[in-house]
Amino acid sequence: MFSKELKEECGVFGVWGVPHAAEVTYYGLHALQHRGQEGCGIVSVNDNGELHRVKGLGLVTEVFNSENLGSLHGDMAIGHVRYSTHGGGGIENVQPFLFKHNTGDFALVHNGNVVNSAQLRKYLEDRGSLFQSTSDSEILAHLIKKEPVERNSPRIYPIMEALNMIEGAFAFLVMTNHRIYAMRDKYGLRPLSIGRIG
Repeated sequence: MFSKELKEECGVFGVWGVPHAAEVTYYGLHALQHRGQEGCGIVSVNDNGELHRVKGLGLVTEVFNSENLGSLHGDMAIGHVRYSTHGGGGIENVQPFLFKHNTGDFALVHNGNVVNSAQLRKYLEDRGSLFQSTSDSEILAHLIKKEPVERNSPRIYPIMEALNMIEGAFAFLVMTNHRIYAMRDKYGLRPLSIGRIG
């Protein structure tokens, strides 16, 4: 039986070093809307280095308005449009996920499937991790933070270690208060492009 609904997976978008980054991300998500219609969200970093998020269920034009977009200040943002392939369709599974940690806050968006998510979730739960969603996207954040890290060490090292544990087809964006890290599976099965504005 064929579905008349358009379902393409998810879409991720990030922008760095651009004034009004959340607004640029809004338009990027609007262009990616065909990849997910269940929900969407944006996280931006303000001038104080604080991460702020707006997310909701529905289309990009239904979730965002001038008021909540105006609350997302800064020159760096990431966003996500959701079509669930794993996990439920509730608000708790709408990305970006935002994580508070003593070594620095970070946000994460993901497109794709982590095929060893059940094994990784069990591994992490057995070591004390608590999950706030049923999405396999949250697993990367827990893998990044599973081991104590020197406060001044580059964040890319635990990200690379975490990626070595994940199997599947995926694209991730991880945003700290200073950087955006873009990564994909080793075969490039999920779309991820990097470009420059202007």
